[in-house]
Amino acid sequence: MSPVNSQNITTVGDMMGLMEDFAPLSLAEAWDNCGLQVGDAAWPVRSVWIALDPLLGVVEAAKRQQVDLVITHHPLLIEPIQRIDVQTQVGKIIAASLEGQLAIYSAHTNLDSTWGGVNDIFAHRIGLTNLTALVSAPANFEPPTTVQGEPLFGIGRVGELVKVRSVAQLAAHIKERLGLPGLRVVGDANRPVQRAAICSGSGGGLMGAFLASGADVYISGDIKYHQARVVEDAGRAVIDVGHFASEHLITGPLAMHLEKAVKSAGWNVSVEGCRLERDPFAFV
Repeated sequence: MSPVNSQNITTVGDMMGLMEDFAPLSLAEAWDNCGLQVGDAAWPVRSVWIALDPLLGVVEAAKRQQVDLVITHHPLLIEPIQRIDVQTQVGKIIAASLEGQLAIYSAHTNLDSTWGGVNDIFAHRIGLTNLTALVSAPANFEPPTTVQGEPLFGIGRVGELVKVRSVAQLAAHIKERLGLPGLRVVGDANRPVQRAAICSGSGGGLMGAFLASGADVYISGDIKYHQARVVEDAGRAVIDVGHFASEHLITGPLAMHLEKAVKSAGWNVSVEGCRLERDPFAFV
């Protein structure tokens, strides 16, 4: 996407261009709604927040602090809406955004699939190496020619642990690395594992890809009961870290990436990760 920068004023469109260089929209799944959710590409930008969700609390706090653009992983709008009722949650978010001239932009499955995106951060955090894609990138995607080395695109990752661990040992390692109060485990806790598949967010839809990958364990979130039974019957294992934990970890690295790109472009824009979000689920 070409920047719309003019007269040394950085715009929403300029920041969109940086995002789409990193996570091209052509990587998004067909059902997804990535890109500008609310706002105007011509609006000026001096301050950017990175968040997982376009929550009302996040948008209102950003508005109070005169943030100009919130970049979220989860889109505000996926299901079609027939009216904007400011008494509804989505309506309140849209109204607050427009009132504060605060743009909302989302990078969802394209940020999952891109090289250096959510799944790569997830994989590196838990110590996977020799990564390949669990599911290939869309057929219409053409990798950028500017990427150095061997770029990896696609949903999920499959990789090798540095050393063989039991499922229980790996679960304890992941719990520590992600700072989790708990997680869910399916399968024999003593089973040795070395090859793992991961998918950030809700990974149940890729259960077939996991089973076909030959990986010993699947690390993801939102695994359903009957999916767990399928894994159990197959003699494999699942470690369910939760949706939030597997995706919120992108906010810091993405902020750092954009901050570096902004400085390289010579733009006077601050970029930081939103510190307000918490996992809606708690262990009691």
